[in-house]
Amino acid sequence: MQLSDFNYDLPPNLIAQHPLANRTDSRLLEVRAQGDKDAQFIDRQFRDILSLINPGDLLIFNDTKVIPARLHGKKETGGNVELLIERISAENQAWVQIRASKVPKTGTIVNVFNKAGETFPVEMIGYDGRFYEVRFPENVFSLLERFGELPLPPYIEHKPDEDDATRYQTVVAKNPGAVAAPTAGLHFDENILRQLSEQGAHYATVTLHVGAGTFTPVREEDLTKHKMHYEWFSIPPETLEAIDETHRKGGRVIAVGTTSLRALESQALTQKNSGETNLFITPGFTFKTVDCLLTNFHLPKSTLLMLVSAFAGVDNIRKAYQHAIQNEYRFFSYGDAMFLSRLHNTNP
Repeated sequence: MQLSDFNYDLPPNLIAQHPLANRTDSRLLEVRAQGDKDAQFIDRQFRDILSLINPGDLLIFNDTKVIPARLHGKKETGGNVELLIERISAENQAWVQIRASKVPKTGTIVNVFNKAGETFPVEMIGYDGRFYEVRFPENVFSLLERFGELPLPPYIEHKPDEDDATRYQTVVAKNPGAVAAPTAGLHFDENILRQLSEQGAHYATVTLHVGAGTFTPVREEDLTKHKMHYEWFSIPPETLEAIDETHRKGGRVIAVGTTSLRALESQALTQKNSGETNLFITPGFTFKTVDCLLTNFHLPKSTLLMLVSAFAGVDNIRKAYQHAIQNEYRFFSYGDAMFLSRLHNTNP
């Protein structure tokens, strides 16, 4: 398939700029596949998730925590530089995206500053063709807490505020390292998790630190030429045990978000419980672990749109997005959600 197969036109007014008053106020589009027949599209409220999850099902959440990953600085020549952490590679090193009128060369020092007037130097030490490796003078996390800004996605037009500080984190977030939220998890609150537990469903967690590369557009029309960005993941032994038990008892494994799915399917492919993954899922991929997927609506021509098309069927997703646009669903990070079942045959 080609990149153009995953394009669609989205009215700008459907891009959600702010979260709704409550996490569970969002809408939910159920895409119910019917074998060879056209899928049904059922408009729901997110609270209806309780009727879609069965006793014995297992939800898998990504427990990564978004870090204040956007930094502002100046080159010694005076030019402004914006650094966005892609992933942290060592205690005092990270890969970053850089925005500047003229990108700094290796060896250049950028002085990062904050509103309090404090500064610290960052040294450019490498470039891999997409991201820049930089060295911090001390622990990256501690400096980000003092100098960093919450990295809202590029399509959200306002500066991060106090509301974003809480609502751009899931209620299960605990492991710092992401530069974008695993947005499907944003719809859950403590109350709905309790209700799911009371009706006999279970949940477990994985960690996948979402990188800024998740927003990098695919530029190759031939998808086989696209190089997926790396993200670090880890799956606890108890989560793998819960998955095995769920399948053994006939329950479904439901990935809450594409990041949870990528972590689980990366483990299934490599048999490694942690490490970096650049798994690029396109139509024709054979899923080994995940039975259902809860996910938000994704950007045109994005790797995430390709992933959900692989999972639920290209034609089903294309029509689901048309339905969502016609019915004015809210799109992207602060938008509404979809509930998808895996096709047995996921070829387009």
